[in-house]
Amino acid sequence: MAGLVPAIHVLQNSCMKGGYVYFLTNRPNGILYVGVTNDLVRRVFEHRSGFVAGFTKRHCLKRLVYFETFDDIRNAIQREHNIKHWPRTWKVRTIVAVNPEWDDLYPTIV
Repeated sequence: MAGLVPAIHVLQNSCMKGGYVYFLTNRPNGILYVGVTNDLVRRVFEHRSGFVAGFTKRHCLKRLVYFETFDDIRNAIQREHNIKHWPRTWKVRTIVAVNPEWDDLYPTIV
């Protein structure tokens, strides 16, 4: 069994692709959701269409206000984890630095 672990590790590394960290909200300076995905267009479409039950659907979080791109999904997952531990003020500052009007960025990525 121990011989399988390196083979699985090599397979996992060969399949790794890029990823995205993204922020959704319902309005400027509203409720924030931080997520991670390997397909930003598809994932935001799912949120906007109501396919995703849970927090984002319950609070109508459909406005993409911020995203970051990563070459490796593992880095995106780590970044999401870090951001989720930030105070709200840091998240708001991050959004405002690149999107001061809190515009919906979804039309720019489709």
